[in-house]
Amino acid sequence: MAAVEELGYVADSNASRLRSGRHSLAGIVVPDLTNPMFAAFVSTLESLARDDGFDLLVVSSANTPEQEAERLNAIRSWRPAGLIVIPCDGGLAARLPRGGYPALVVADRIPDEAAFDLVAVDNARAAGAITAHLASQGYRTCLVVGTTLAISNVRERWEGAVAAAGTMTLQFLDVGLDPSAVRARLKAHLSRPLRADALFSLDHVTSLIAYQTIADLDLDMPGDIAFASFDETEWMRLVRPPITAVSQPVEDMARASWKRLMRRISGEDCDAETVRLTCSIAIRGSSLRRSDKDPSRPD
Repeated sequence: MAAVEELGYVADSNASRLRSGRHSLAGIVVPDLTNPMFAAFVSTLESLARDDGFDLLVVSSANTPEQEAERLNAIRSWRPAGLIVIPCDGGLAARLPRGGYPALVVADRIPDEAAFDLVAVDNARAAGAITAHLASQGYRTCLVVGTTLAISNVRERWEGAVAAAGTMTLQFLDVGLDPSAVRARLKAHLSRPLRADALFSLDHVTSLIAYQTIADLDLDMPGDIAFASFDETEWMRLVRPPITAVSQPVEDMARASWKRLMRRISGEDCDAETVRLTCSIAIRGSSLRRSDKDPSRPD
């Protein structure tokens, strides 16, 4: 022990796993670790992995298919027992290394192929609940803002929004993933004299930029424009008026993903399974007509 302390020796965990044949490492790939949803997802997985005696190797793909393919290939050299991936888009199968992984679970974003275990939320139903609410408030037009329809859950949310909008007219605005481009496109649309009555943002990043843009243009909410978000984060409850939002069960998604991965790692022979979790909807002052607000509740 004196020699260990003097030399600063650290055991090679990877070599130990190879020698013992025990695989206690799992890989996690997410699009962006700065996104609060993905960070919460990873945090929950870390706790679950620790309880089951696993270490986690967590990497970000920076929302680009090329980096995702690179990360997937690099992780394989660590020989993890399994992998949980939130992919950039639906083309995950084409980016997996030849031979793939023995145990793999996809979360949140839906792959184009149905051969994967999948844990996601009821995107279409939740988005539809928001547009149905906006229509019930008498809004006639709604600008629906999303990064890109190439991302499967954004596409599902748009389709659900359209299906439940009734007579309210919807327009989809594809703003991409670059924050400066998102801001510019939103500002251009919201500066128009005949802008939409309501704005529904389909993810956290565009929601935050949309809120800032509405404030920068000194638009009253909901008087000049109503606002709702698909992803809820804490700031949406703290601002005035608080923001109508869909809350995703991120911790439940992580638990279900880990449970499914453990079944795959244990060698359980089962068909690919899809799990869809239910979101909750919070209707708040940002989308309520002035006359419909609860006088006992602040804006």
